[in-house]
Amino acid sequence: MLTGLSSVLALSVLVPTASADKLSELEQKKQEAQQQQSELNSGISQKNNEMAENQSTLEKIMAQINELNAKIDETKAKIASVEGDIEQTKGEIEELRASIEELQRKIDERTALLQERARAIQLSGGSVDYIDVLLGANSFVDFIDRFSAVNTLIDADREIMREQAADKELLAKQKAQVETKLAEQENRRAELGKLKASLDGQKAQQAGLVKDLQAEQNRLASEKANMVQQREEAIDVTAELEQQIMAEQERLAELARKAEEERQRKLAAERAAQEKAAAEAAARQAAEERAAAEAAAASAKAKASASSSSSAASAPAPAPKQASTYSAPAVKQVVSSNFIRPTSGRYTSKFGWRDIGAGQEFHQGVDIANSVGTNVMAAAGGFVSYAGSMGGYGNVVILTHSINGQTHATVYAHLSSIGVGVGQSVTQGQSVGKMGNTGRSFGSHLHFEIHVGPWNGGRTNAVNPANYISL
Repeated sequence: MLTGLSSVLALSVLVPTASADKLSELEQKKQEAQQQQSELNSGISQKNNEMAENQSTLEKIMAQINELNAKIDETKAKIASVEGDIEQTKGEIEELRASIEELQRKIDERTALLQERARAIQLSGGSVDYIDVLLGANSFVDFIDRFSAVNTLIDADREIMREQAADKELLAKQKAQVETKLAEQENRRAELGKLKASLDGQKAQQAGLVKDLQAEQNRLASEKANMVQQREEAIDVTAELEQQIMAEQERLAELARKAEEERQRKLAAERAAQEKAAAEAAARQAAEERAAAEAAAASAKAKASASSSSSAASAPAPAPKQASTYSAPAVKQVVSSNFIRPTSGRYTSKFGWRDIGAGQEFHQGVDIANSVGTNVMAAAGGFVSYAGSMGGYGNVVILTHSINGQTHATVYAHLSSIGVGVGQSVTQGQSVGKMGNTGRSFGSHLHFEIHVGPWNGGRTNAVNPANYISL
């Protein structure tokens, strides 16, 4: 009987081992996917910071470009004003040119007249002697006429020379004035042109920086988009792995249920065999006792026949021996459908919404605080479906139970050490690890969860452990 019972228990332990190994592998892949997701989130945050810095620099450069544009517009306005002045000067130059041309014409006419006078003097064989002209007068009236004529000629020549000199001086002055004013305006336009070229150069340089920053911004945006896509893929992989984990866990639970049913069937058969053997032993003992009683009765009868009737009459009749009864020992069976408190300590955090300084979050279990190394026990019998590190849980053990045909899962998180392995069968009250402060924890405590159904991350089937255990 003991051999058969041991075989049943061994079967219940070994059947889900391969599946549990696969579950552990899936959990490992899930952790890797979560780690990749965390790294991608960090990378996306870094890209956001770099993009923000680039955007800030870009905005500063755009402000500088706007300032340069204002200066360029101001310079353009000045250039336009100078060009207007130049156009006005050109108009004045045209007027001066007309005046210069008129002066040049007069000068040319006087020059021709003077040249004609010079040729006349040359043809007469020498210079004109105004004394001879005066002395050649025939009368006083003729002298007066000749004297007036001579004065007129002399005055005319003198006037011509004065006008010629004045016009030449005015011509030179006007030419110098026009050339100076035009040169000044051309110099001013050149200076403004250089300023505009400098501003255009600065604007081109800033535009180049803007182009580079925009290219960098586009590169960062592309890398961020790629990381976001990878993160979404990682999230999808994690979800897929969770589905695989849940499916594998359900399969483990089904194996546990079947193993439990087989164990109960075997135990029932063993109990029936024990009861049958006990009944047979009791029947044999009763038959032996009846035979002994019959033999004793026959012996007593023989002795009575040999003795005197008086003594027989006076002697008390022997009391018949009562047959003893045998009761078969009951086989004690402990089948608990209840959960027990998994550890000792102070109940510090309840199930449900809470704020631990980072905003509201849902706490899908309860916390029991005690010193590091405090023993942590299985709240119910079952199989170890996960044992290892798991992100914020730290060191964690997850048990799968089959209680009255219903699958349950319990979680024991933040352990300092783990005392069981995946696929191992555990009984209620058996140690599964020691309390600790691993993972996302703020002091030594046990985070304990109960799930109705297989563990699925607690999104749908985590229940309040206070409804199942005494806290």
